[in-house]
Amino acid sequence: MVKMSLQPVQVMSAELPEQLPLNCSSNGARKGSWEDVDAPDRAVHQGPPGTLGPQATMPTHVTDRPARKVEGGIFFPKPENAVTVAVSSRVLFRTEREQQVFDEQGIEEYLRFQVEHENEHFPTGPAFPFVKALEAVNVRLRELYPQSEELFDIVLVTYNHAHVGVRLINTINHHNLFIERFCMTGGTSPIGYLKAFHTNLYLSADADKVREALAEGIAAATMFMSEKLSAVSQTQLRVAFDGDAVLFSDESERIFKAHGLDKFFEHERENEDRLLDHGPLKGFLEALGKLQKKFYAKGHRMDCPIRTYLVTARSAASSGIRALKTLRAWGLEIDEALFLAGAPKGPMLEKIRPHIYFDDQMFHVEGAAEMGTIAAHVPYGIAQKYPRKQ
Repeated sequence: MVKMSLQPVQVMSAELPEQLPLNCSSNGARKGSWEDVDAPDRAVHQGPPGTLGPQATMPTHVTDRPARKVEGGIFFPKPENAVTVAVSSRVLFRTEREQQVFDEQGIEEYLRFQVEHENEHFPTGPAFPFVKALEAVNVRLRELYPQSEELFDIVLVTYNHAHVGVRLINTINHHNLFIERFCMTGGTSPIGYLKAFHTNLYLSADADKVREALAEGIAAATMFMSEKLSAVSQTQLRVAFDGDAVLFSDESERIFKAHGLDKFFEHERENEDRLLDHGPLKGFLEALGKLQKKFYAKGHRMDCPIRTYLVTARSAASSGIRALKTLRAWGLEIDEALFLAGAPKGPMLEKIRPHIYFDDQMFHVEGAAEMGTIAAHVPYGIAQKYPRKQ
């Protein structure tokens, strides 16, 4: 088993909280237009040409980083009009050494350590390739729609004290990331700020805060650092989703857990024409779909820089048709759908090489990590009461 760790993170335990209610609001609905802006299209990569690796660094000086401006000063997007992705500093960068100082020596020594090392750049973390891919999509969107506001906006969220902000800014500039919005909460919960930012997706190393976000109707997932990381595309954002308890509700999963596979198949056949309810990440898929349609409208369906995947343990003939009918009724397109009928997901994900894969079951997250896929756990649904597949 590949080791995954972002301490202190405890996703699975003997006792898990009761299922969180899922707010029915969708975070995907956005309107508006952005100012005409300019931004660099720089690639950070590790491995073969055309790929992006999470351990790459960018030896670009801050002075080489073009500023995006409008008349009167620096340009800042409107959160309510963008597709907002909030990322924790602990998944965008690697901070294990700093965490050890905090755990062993306390907060005062931790703050002193951060200030003393503020000119040292944090290594990149599991969310880094995903964020770089979001920025690459923005470059393409600005080329096609100079006045549109429908772009990705990245917000850095951290529990850190503001003293740590200097080191974070230095690291962001070093890696040539365009992240202007910070939320440094000094140890308090960031969830209220996420709602104010109209967040479409929240990625964190803290499973408890992820559950809190999900309960507030914010799409969220817990990320992990894996020892094996595959190189991913520089030119196309690839996002893969599990079906039940991720895009869809856990209704069918509950039937399977309670009554077994035969009853599950019977339930799906009887309800083939009844739509599945929405799951916690439906809104994020909607947001991706809206951006994809902007490329389609300009004749870029076949070379769209966003590609989505459904990777599900459902079988196609016995239970897959309900999933496909639900997506179609929602007006959502999935570029590729893989119905694995219980086969391991890791080998398929190794071929896809997504920037991120979302699943509600930890054994699928671990299986993906074994193959080098960056996977995120969505702690929602009945499966959270089962530490292993049953």
